[in-house]
Amino acid sequence: MFSKILIANRGEIACRIARTAKAQGICVVAVYSDADENALHVAMADEAYHIGGSTVGESYLNIERIIAAALASGAQAIHPGYGFLSENPAFVEAVEAAGLTFIGPPARAIRAMGLKDTAKALMARSGVPVVPGYHGEEQEVDFLARQAELIGYPVLIKARAGGGGKGMRKVEQADDFHEALLSAQREGLASFGDGHVLIEKYIASPRHVEVQVFADSHGNAVHLFERDCSLQRRHQKVIEEAPAPGMSFDMREIMGAAAVKAAQAVGYEGAGTVEFICDSSNGLQADKFWFMEMNTRLQVEHPVTEAITGEDLVLWQLQVAAGAPLPKRQNALQMRGHSFEARVYAEDPANNFLPAIGEIAALNLPFELARVDSGVRAGDSITPYYDPMIAKLIVHGNDRASALAKLKAALLATNIEGTTTNAAFLLRLSQQPEFVAGEMNTLLIDRQLESLTLPAKPSSLIIALAAIAELGLLQDQAGQDAKEPFASLTGWRHFGSATQHCHLQWGDALLDVTLGILAANRFTAAIGDEHVELQIIAKEGENLRVKSQGQQRTYRVSQHRMQISVACEAEHYAFTALDQLTAEDDSTEAGNSICAAMPGLVLAVQVAAGDTVQAGQTLVISEAMKMEHALKAPRDGVVASVHVAEGAQVNEGQLLLSLEEEAA
Repeated sequence: MFSKILIANRGEIACRIARTAKAQGICVVAVYSDADENALHVAMADEAYHIGGSTVGESYLNIERIIAAALASGAQAIHPGYGFLSENPAFVEAVEAAGLTFIGPPARAIRAMGLKDTAKALMARSGVPVVPGYHGEEQEVDFLARQAELIGYPVLIKARAGGGGKGMRKVEQADDFHEALLSAQREGLASFGDGHVLIEKYIASPRHVEVQVFADSHGNAVHLFERDCSLQRRHQKVIEEAPAPGMSFDMREIMGAAAVKAAQAVGYEGAGTVEFICDSSNGLQADKFWFMEMNTRLQVEHPVTEAITGEDLVLWQLQVAAGAPLPKRQNALQMRGHSFEARVYAEDPANNFLPAIGEIAALNLPFELARVDSGVRAGDSITPYYDPMIAKLIVHGNDRASALAKLKAALLATNIEGTTTNAAFLLRLSQQPEFVAGEMNTLLIDRQLESLTLPAKPSSLIIALAAIAELGLLQDQAGQDAKEPFASLTGWRHFGSATQHCHLQWGDALLDVTLGILAANRFTAAIGDEHVELQIIAKEGENLRVKSQGQQRTYRVSQHRMQISVACEAEHYAFTALDQLTAEDDSTEAGNSICAAMPGLVLAVQVAAGDTVQAGQTLVISEAMKMEHALKAPRDGVVASVHVAEGAQVNEGQLLLSLEEEAA
């Protein structure tokens, strides 16, 4: 076994690898960028080396600096984690040329599976079923359009390199093919340095089922059963589970054997995942699954496999890389119970899931209810440079129903402040009837998007609690500070109850709140025509026990600068305190300015000054958080001016272009 390894990654996966390595007495070396100098993975490491600027190109994709850090530290091996350089065969060869061990598969296996077109051709020759489509070298636009016609719409355009849904576009009709193709090629080139695409038949009722495989250098290969990853958004997995609901014993045997055959076909070593697409129109069937791709690395969702098998896959990686045979053979591997993983991200589901950049003011994760894999702490910032994941919540139960109940409890106990998260979205998704019944497919989120993402309107009680916090009336209201006799007189008037006013903003709505102070713990609030009376009967830190209309509930109320957060269960409401002068209506300018939603790179400007545009038309395409984002016209109008050009780096809120009314 190794005595020291370098982890060429960051965030939760670097922390997760470090935990297993340190438990084995292995010294851990971290690398970090400018933005990650104070990151958790750096603090957990025994040693840490700076490798460059904040962008991934300057740091986590810099092969020379990572290997130099490994050599300087005396590390014997490098673990790539997932993403970044984990599936780059040139990195593997550079590691081995430096006399180090790569904790992962050999370069030849990564190359064989790295390009989807050649991988599918290899699988077809090896007897593994593949999705019908065009996987050839010809990339001329009209030729690909003809291939799509021959395959039959709808089709899926897929970048042949990489994964994670990048460079992937569903096309419903021929008129949309050209724009979708260019977008997929751009994203593939930006993400993987390869704009080559393939075209496949789109499966109407698809289930995404993948099989965890493991192989060693002694000719042994096993599978550790399957995971269902059908809950996806933009081809990115959201909630994963193991085993797959509705999977029969016979189908599991057939699919597992196909996955092992795929690994053996490329001389695989280490951890890998073989991904299949299943036609679930009549349930899972042994003759209705096809090879999609193989991820030649550890998967984000590997903890659900660990939960049902009791195995530590990172430990297996370390042992196999050190030359040991697989710890277990196929007949010794067993499944136990059911597991779910939910990915908690700093993103705004109500705003097209845009990443929410900012500081994490408070981080309360359900460690007592779930396994929590995280790479951030309270006070850390979500930056535009990396994936905005905050944590993975992994639960395990004796059966699917009990595991699902635990997932709900863990999401209810999750409270993150200072940035918008998808926790409420995940809670709604976990209770969606099709998912609860185990009858979901990869289209579920798109079908139910509005109900899953529409933000719940804050009640009068929620707004009142935000106003109480903004006016500073939470101090000692329920704490009974015996040393301060005047604390109980807050709001006292000899001629009646005190009244105070405040202005709050929730989303685009401006809220005027008139707050009446009835007694030390009792308030009445008027918001427009709505009125509510409440009593704070207990206060412990930021947790308030509130009584209103005969009902008691616990709310978490906190304030960070001008931001007030009120949380109840998994619903979080963020308010901004406004000065009286800033609460005036400025709606006359609404819809005229198109601004950057986050820092990023402008990939294309598709209009010029004087152009007439229609609502929903794409105006600017930007790249941020390794994904393309299309900024669309909010209404019909004319482009008054354009303020950016292709290739420009823009900041959040920066004006990109302006609209004006079309002349009558």
